[in-house]
Amino acid sequence: MGIKQKETFNIESKGILTDQCNRNVITGINEHLYIRLKRSIKEAKSIDIIVSFLMVSGVRLILNDLKEAVSRGVKIRILTGNYLNITEPAALYLIRGEFGDEVDLRLYNVTNKSFHPKSYIFHNDDNSEIYVGSSNISYGALTSSVEWNYRFDKNGNEEDFNAFYREFESLFLNHSTIVDDEVLKEYSKVWKKPKIIKEIEEKSEENPNVTELIQPKGAQIEALYELQNSRNEGLDKGIVVAATGIGKTYLAAFDSFNYKKVLFVAHREEIIKQAAESFKSVRKSDDVGFFYGGEKHKDKSLIFALVQTLGKDEYLNEKVFPKDYFDYVVVDEFHHAVSSQYKKIIEYFKPKFLLGLTATPERLDSKDVFALCDYNLVYEVRLKEAIEKGWLVPFRYYGVYDETVDYDNIDYKNGKYDDNQLNEKVMVEARADLILKHYSKYSSKRAMGFCASKKHAEYMAQYFTEQGVKAIAVYSGEMGEYSEERNKAISMLTKGEVQVIFSVDMFNEGLDIKDIDMVMFLRPTASPTVFLQQLGRGLRKSKGKEYLNVLDFIGNYKKADLIPFLLAGKAYSKVGVKIKKLDEYSYPEDCIVDFDFRLVDIFKKLAEREMSIKDKIKEEYYRVKEVVGVKPSRIDFFTLMDDDIYDNIKSKSAINPFTNYLEFLKELNELTQEEELLYNTRAREFINMIETTSMSKTYKVPLLKAFYNKGDIKLNITEEDVYESFEEFYKNGSNIIDIKNDKDKKNLDSWGKKEWIKLAVKNPVKFMLLTHGDFVKERENYVLGLSEDLEEFFKNESFKMHMNDAIELRLKTYYKNRMIK
Repeated sequence: MGIKQKETFNIESKGILTDQCNRNVITGINEHLYIRLKRSIKEAKSIDIIVSFLMVSGVRLILNDLKEAVSRGVKIRILTGNYLNITEPAALYLIRGEFGDEVDLRLYNVTNKSFHPKSYIFHNDDNSEIYVGSSNISYGALTSSVEWNYRFDKNGNEEDFNAFYREFESLFLNHSTIVDDEVLKEYSKVWKKPKIIKEIEEKSEENPNVTELIQPKGAQIEALYELQNSRNEGLDKGIVVAATGIGKTYLAAFDSFNYKKVLFVAHREEIIKQAAESFKSVRKSDDVGFFYGGEKHKDKSLIFALVQTLGKDEYLNEKVFPKDYFDYVVVDEFHHAVSSQYKKIIEYFKPKFLLGLTATPERLDSKDVFALCDYNLVYEVRLKEAIEKGWLVPFRYYGVYDETVDYDNIDYKNGKYDDNQLNEKVMVEARADLILKHYSKYSSKRAMGFCASKKHAEYMAQYFTEQGVKAIAVYSGEMGEYSEERNKAISMLTKGEVQVIFSVDMFNEGLDIKDIDMVMFLRPTASPTVFLQQLGRGLRKSKGKEYLNVLDFIGNYKKADLIPFLLAGKAYSKVGVKIKKLDEYSYPEDCIVDFDFRLVDIFKKLAEREMSIKDKIKEEYYRVKEVVGVKPSRIDFFTLMDDDIYDNIKSKSAINPFTNYLEFLKELNELTQEEELLYNTRAREFINMIETTSMSKTYKVPLLKAFYNKGDIKLNITEEDVYESFEEFYKNGSNIIDIKNDKDKKNLDSWGKKEWIKLAVKNPVKFMLLTHGDFVKERENYVLGLSEDLEEFFKNESFKMHMNDAIELRLKTYYKNRMIK
């Protein structure tokens, strides 16, 4: 997705006459205000700006001029408003990202009162000047639009100048909110793009003579700011969740700009090839290599690798790629990263920063994507928010009742329907005719249908073609009579040579056909990820495209009741399905959602099959056990558990298996013989203490790790043990982030043994002695000791495993709870 913005306005290209630059009246006809402002900025000793709104296009125009002024020590204050919601959050992010606290940026905060001023005040030693008029900070207002502004200087009219300046001072100091990081986030969270901006943007596009540059915009500007903040806090990994169509690959390219060695990992060849082009255009570099198939480049600054190739043991070693070989690693479609090959790559490399990108981190197999980045969710913009901010087009969704398939008669196992049986049921003329009938209701020029299989795609392409609608199928492997190679198919659809592409999976990810005006879901919705990816194929903005039509053919298949939640941008809830009516969901503004009334009964029946929470936990345990192939550890169960179940149990200790995992296993008859021997001993009680001890900070974790001692458990720990454990633990940015801003923990980077020991004694040691004196003891010449009756278990492998597992779980739960606060 190419993101293009205008280059800085070129004064020389305007041929402005000198006498015009000296006029006090600027009307926008023969002279643009920006030209005058540029000169005034260059000469000013301090600058005050008050405008009713800021837009990215205008901020970009004056950004370099302000940078030059700041470099000279010029004090700049800007007061703007949220009048009609026109001020773009990204414009505020641009200023904050470039200047931080060097520019005093504020929002007018008087509610229920219009805010319309537009004035630019430039202070100098011998004289000062002011521009008052109609120009806000947008590209059009400062350049090509008809805007009336008047300039006068202080020496010529001191009384009026002072009146304006006094009013500015009053508003700025008494009626404003400082735009800090917290205000930025909150403003962006609630901001929705007003319709009036469309007109303003159109005015901003009136100059055809400027050069187009690829620059970040919208969500990318905001995400780049948050990513830098995250690194400033010491974090070395993070995940960005952004709706399909936002331009995540370009975001990664922009964010990687200051890193020399970059690795981009994905699972499809077309994704890494498109990504390479994006990175080349942003970084202005052809120093690009690939790592897959017959290409195994190593001597390039930018390497784009297929996970299937790079994840092999023969390449993940010090001889081929040292662990610190790359400065910056991008894992695209991060929801796939829970697979073994992805995890091997993520765990092997130690870059300065690792970025995970995904539109849909939640998976129906419940594998925890966030855990791979220590639950550091850096930035998030979901489908609903992206549409309401104007970054994607709205949709018109039609849920079509499809009674041609009875899914109850198709075998269902491990979260999917039997492929052969499903094919047989969906490839029938009655269903194809139903699809064609609804397709024909709309004037679609470029549509995409997502099918259950290659045979299904071929069948649909043939049926549509025979009924007079030009259609082709696209899928991997040997082609059929009605299929075509992917790139040629895209070209044919773009040129209007065909009207519909029927696809299987190949277009879920890495596709950019902006002109698609309809998508059709012709297979059961089995995954939130796939559903939202396919919906996102058509939501990209394109000239003249006002909305996307969505036809979803819904039968009585499992998980059909996911759909209302996905369209509303909410997490799925069985309870919600039971109590909500379909018209009570909050869908994105300007979107239409229309379900056939017969679907309501299907959704409710699916919800009513709900089992008790205790039964769900047990069923979930056995599902996870099947996934990992062995009895799951606490960490296995936690990271693979369905989020809906976790949300139900996390505050209910009576049914939460993680508050006493050995007891939970005993109830399921899952204890080994060695674990049975531990069950009625102090060893189990000690492990349960680890599971349940209160933990508002992470201090207890490195203390417990010192006792664990990488498996060689110690009865007593010395100052040296504590120091080494705390220093190693808090080297990790995900651990230190919560304590580094505490008043008593300044200069953490320079802390030595004395400071870490003091922290340990003051916090976890003190409180564990108070609350767990039956397990920890004060011992002479040691920081702390364990109760002596535990020592007999120190060589027991089950005890060691459960002790370590419990410690690691407490850290994982801490990360996760921190993220969702």
